[in-house]
Amino acid sequence: MGAFVWMIGALFSFCVMAVAARELSADISTAQTLFVRSVIGIIIVSSLIFRKGDLSLFRTQRISLHVGRGLCHFVGQYGWFVSIGILPLAQVFALEFTTPLWTLIIASIFLKESPTLKKAAAIVLGFAGVYLILDPGRDIIDPASLIMIVAAIFFSLTFVCSKALSRTEHPLTVLFFMCLIQAPIGLALGLKSFVVPNSMQCAWLLLVGVTSLTGHFCISSAMAKADASVVVTLDFLRLPLITAVGVIGYQEPFKPMLVVGAGLMLVGNLINIYPNRAASLLKTQRQEN
Repeated sequence: MGAFVWMIGALFSFCVMAVAARELSADISTAQTLFVRSVIGIIIVSSLIFRKGDLSLFRTQRISLHVGRGLCHFVGQYGWFVSIGILPLAQVFALEFTTPLWTLIIASIFLKESPTLKKAAAIVLGFAGVYLILDPGRDIIDPASLIMIVAAIFFSLTFVCSKALSRTEHPLTVLFFMCLIQAPIGLALGLKSFVVPNSMQCAWLLLVGVTSLTGHFCISSAMAKADASVVVTLDFLRLPLITAVGVIGYQEPFKPMLVVGAGLMLVGNLINIYPNRAASLLKTQRQEN
């Protein structure tokens, strides 16, 4: 029940962030939005660290890995925000679900994780889902979809870096350095197109900054209370929810094949996760014996 509550928070956060990003896309540049998001993140995370009373969380011995993670996440977020402004919301979320697929491929190549039949099945199902989402009936694939796929690839690189950092770094340290690294990048890219936001745009920017943190915090909290397979399944509910928002709020067309494609990717992700769960249970049994 606890994981379900945390995932409701995550679903709400990501959907609100998508709506806020869509509302800002016409008047505020993506770079400026990401700069403001990072500044808000620095303020919130710093406040949490001061409240925790552990100032060592502001320090790290792995700055190069933090920089790599920050850059990859910035590129991924930039592509996500650009896609939000030009693609149907449901399509953006569906293509974002390819992140575990790219993570699996990257881990197999660069981390030299041994390939298995189940991993191969997960990859095949994942690419089948991508094929359906990209609409095989069209002569030309929408370039905006490719932007989101590239964003998902960089999100997967971010995940690989996060996995390496999690061995030594506190989550608040990771978030702090992410925001600290991304803020000057967003400022540099958005300085020429910087505009003074009005009161409504300030509210949307604040929502982007807050929900980007609460979304990931809720996901992490859910992971701590339930198996990854449960979290992944619940996270899939983002798609029908954002589809409803797009259809009702923005009169976007409903595409059944998009849901089918995302469903195939979900099955692929679950296939990849379940063996890990079984291995974990086996390891626990051996330790108990």
